[in-house]
Amino acid sequence: MGAKMISDFSAAIFLTALIAIILFFIWSFKVKRLQLIHKFYLMLAGSYGLCVIALLGMKLTKPDNTLALMFWDAWTNTMGALMPVFCLCIALIFVKGWEQMPRKSMWLFFIPLLTILVVWTNPLHHLHYRVFSTIRSEIVFGPYIAVTGLYSWLCQLVSLTLMINFALHNKSRLYMLQCLMFTIGCLCPLTVSVVATVTSTLSITATPLSFIVTIVLNGIAIYQLHILDIRPIAMQRVLDWISDCYLVLSESGVVISYNKPFEKILASGYGITESRYLSDCVKKEDVYKKTAIYNLLTAVSSCQESGSTITYEQAITIDFGEGTRKNYYVVDVTPLYIREILSGFVAIFKDVTQLKKSMQQLQDSQARMMEQERLASLGQMIGGLAHNLKTPIMSISGCISAVENLVEECRDSLEDPDVTADDYREIYGEMEEWFEKVRESSSYMSDIITAIKGQAASVSTSDEVTFTTEELIKRSMLLMRHELMSSGCSVATEIEDGRIYVIRGDINNLVQVLNNLLSNAIYAQKQVGGGTITIGVKKDEEVLKIFVRDTGPGISARVRERLFKEMVTSKGIYGTGLGLYISDAVVRGKFGGTMWTEDNPAGGAVVGVSIPQSEVQEENITKGETVGK
Repeated sequence: MGAKMISDFSAAIFLTALIAIILFFIWSFKVKRLQLIHKFYLMLAGSYGLCVIALLGMKLTKPDNTLALMFWDAWTNTMGALMPVFCLCIALIFVKGWEQMPRKSMWLFFIPLLTILVVWTNPLHHLHYRVFSTIRSEIVFGPYIAVTGLYSWLCQLVSLTLMINFALHNKSRLYMLQCLMFTIGCLCPLTVSVVATVTSTLSITATPLSFIVTIVLNGIAIYQLHILDIRPIAMQRVLDWISDCYLVLSESGVVISYNKPFEKILASGYGITESRYLSDCVKKEDVYKKTAIYNLLTAVSSCQESGSTITYEQAITIDFGEGTRKNYYVVDVTPLYIREILSGFVAIFKDVTQLKKSMQQLQDSQARMMEQERLASLGQMIGGLAHNLKTPIMSISGCISAVENLVEECRDSLEDPDVTADDYREIYGEMEEWFEKVRESSSYMSDIITAIKGQAASVSTSDEVTFTTEELIKRSMLLMRHELMSSGCSVATEIEDGRIYVIRGDINNLVQVLNNLLSNAIYAQKQVGGGTITIGVKKDEEVLKIFVRDTGPGISARVRERLFKEMVTSKGIYGTGLGLYISDAVVRGKFGGTMWTEDNPAGGAVVGVSIPQSEVQEENITKGETVGK
């Protein structure tokens, strides 16, 4: 062997490869945390480097130094026995996604370890070499060479099979390219080894040289193409810890990866496994049971067509030992592009169950606050309503007494010859006048009862109807009449262009808001000794504005910037701050509008409601008149 068997050109290639491996090791040791596949690649490269050292040792050894040549040959056979197994381990780690080697995988090294023992003890039993010679044609192999040769071929064939099968089931361009690199890397030494076995024409350096292709291509697949970066171990552990579910699909719909929450909630219940088409996880007869998967498939299809993220909401019923629970998710399906080529999809299931519960609790709390404010406002109006009803009741009572007197007068005059028909007609005319007054008082009472009945109903049970601004102002005036009169205030209406506006919604909700604005204006107006409060209605191109304007002390800048955002009051112990806060919630929730405030140029404040045009229609009416004290 020695110099005759290893040419200068081959030695130069080996030396270059050895230097590259040493430099690569120096660079690799700077990386603090190596994944399992990187560690096995380093073992493969290190084994090849040691093999190269042995080959260079042969090159430098004299042909007649048989003992030294036997030492170098045993060294090369040791590394040669390990390298095919390292290639198989890399393939298994890639395909299986192992974070650490299973214990049973250690059996893969049984034959290589046995080979190492046989090679180094060959002079005792001659199982590897019956005759060792520096001339290739004079070498006689022992029976064990068949074991080590077949096992080496088997490892490389299994590696090839694993990679090709994985590439066929995961048709991602990235995976295809990685598998191609591995396949060529395994195929080169396998082919050369087979040819070297059946012929004696190849040099002893042919197989070691072919392994350079394996080292280079595996390195490109692992480092240049960032193999396993699509699901790195550290990120996988983080994703397993979070409550949200994630799923990675190839561009053809093959399941590549998912985290523990997805496995628990969807994968286990729907038969989803890695390396399987997602569409194969559902059947036609399961359309109702597996709606979540059908929706996901539809979203993936839409994502593929549009090339953009698709978002939708999905409810999923989870079975437990003692029952079921419904969880709610917002699902984002995002395309994955590698070098501007669609390579797969990521589906993120964001768990919004708790958020929905919190939102429902917030809505319930807000509804309770609205109900409390409504009842408080209703309680404040009860005293005034009693006074408002007392006047028409007394009027009706007086009318009844007057009519009774007229009836008695008619009865007494029946036998009186001096009473003429004209006298009776006069009595009947007076009765009609009293009856008309009864009707007016009854109508007034009916309006008050209708208004208070509407306010007594819960705001959450209102129906979707329409009402006019005229009716809105009328009801509010009836309910606030006593408070206005007792505070020494009057109300004027200011309707732009004398128009009436029809609003879609429940009048009782907006009456509550307008009553609150009037109540605040009355409080402000009382501080300056009373005066006129204006209820205004005007419309621009986008919204209808209903406002209440007073000439009181106005609203401070500190209070205004917090108004409608939180419960704030300028009434001290006489206010809670709930009124405008709840009013803003009612306007936003029931009418899709907003509330606003501004300074009154004449002094005081203007607080109003803006309702979108989509909720408003308009008709002509007569301008409103001033309502006195």
